[in-house]
Amino acid sequence: MAYWLFKSEPATWGWDDQVAKGDAGEEWDGVRNYQARNFMREMALGDRGFFYHSQSDKAVVGIVEVCAEAHPDSKADDPRWECVDIKAVRPFQQPVTLDQIKADPRLSEMVLVRNSRLSVQPVTETEWRMICAMGQTDPD
Repeated sequence: MAYWLFKSEPATWGWDDQVAKGDAGEEWDGVRNYQARNFMREMALGDRGFFYHSQSDKAVVGIVEVCAEAHPDSKADDPRWECVDIKAVRPFQQPVTLDQIKADPRLSEMVLVRNSRLSVQPVTETEWRMICAMGQTDPD
């Protein structure tokens, strides 16, 4: 299993919106960055990800699961753009803020810390377990 982080502005698409989609999940559409698109191409069914509220909250708020592998983005006119579908798994007991992540030197190499603008990014297993622990959430 691989681990990922999906960033979204909560005013546009937040955790509650994701949860409302249930087990069917929702396309993670609108990504127009080649590196982020390529990461989605690497994803497999069952991979887990952090759902991260960007802009105002800047916090990991829940765990999602890839429920459909990369396919054409239904909102794109250009066939180069692909996306995956994700579904909500569970919320964090306590959101984990970007400031908390940056304050832990063991997370200094995390993509979120080094390239905070990338909307879809990989997370190592160690980072996954540490952030789940910070959010008082079961990592499995």
